Amino acid sequence: MRYLEIYSASEGYFALQDQPNSEDLLLLLDHGIYYEFLPADQWASPDPRPVPLAEVELHRPYALIISTNAGLWRYVVGDTVRFTSLAPYRVRITGRTKHFLNAFGEEVVIENAEAAVVAASRATGVAVRDFTAAPIWFAVDNASSRGGHEWVVEFATDAARPNLEQFGAVLDATLCEVNSDYAAKRHRGLALAPPRLRVVPAGTFEAWLASQGKLGAAQGAPPAQLPRGAGSRAAHSRQRPQTRELTCTWQGIIIRPSRENSLSLMTTEFMTTA
Repeated sequence: MRYLEIYSASEGYFALQDQPNSEDLLLLLDHGIYYEFLPADQWASPDPRPVPLAEVELHRPYALIISTNAGLWRYVVGDTVRFTSLAPYRVRITGRTKHFLNAFGEEVVIENAEAAVVAASRATGVAVRDFTAAPIWFAVDNASSRGGHEWVVEFATDAARPNLEQFGAVLDATLCEVNSDYAAKRHRGLALAPPRLRVVPAGTFEAWLASQGKLGAAQGAPPAQLPRGAGSRAAHSRQRPQTRELTCTWQGIIIRPSRENSLSLMTTEFMTTA
């Protein structure tokens, strides 16, 4: 039996997998839905300018906007997609509009983060159980300071820790490979410093959830063990005044940077992932 992916919601039926050997989803153009797409660099804009289907570009992240014959008008679904084909139009779902890291114009989405963590895991031969990330802001009193990202990583076991220098280098290189905006900010280290890694003991994320009474299948708790080289999904920064937050989807943990660039754990909403 073949299982094929579909992309549907209460607002409409958007796309389906029409090729068993590909994860790309064929965009459905004859289901009473008019599509528009908002580029990632405008997600936080006070005057966003979405583009019609005819003007989309390959491999750029877009927020999906729909108008339907059921009465929705320029409705922001909340999902992000990228086009893998323009003839016909095929997409892949890359995350949510609230889940991205864009403190310095780097536009890192969930798909980028997962690809980088998986590559670093495979290169160093150690499984990542959970991770999240947060921006490191420019120092106010230092004109030569650079921004950056701090990645908090929990490996499957404390006994098997990789070469962190290699892990960080592969993480950084993969982000540059899959995200041209990140690569531009990292060019010669002028705008963004290399990723900073912080390793926490195995069970840290789960222990924090237990202390908050948030464990259980209904809360999206992680499986006992993830496959080697796979990290749980990281949901990225939400835009709020004076701060940006990152969540780890499986656990629902937020790491919020303070003004001193320190990190603290907070409660957030829980999300389910397939």
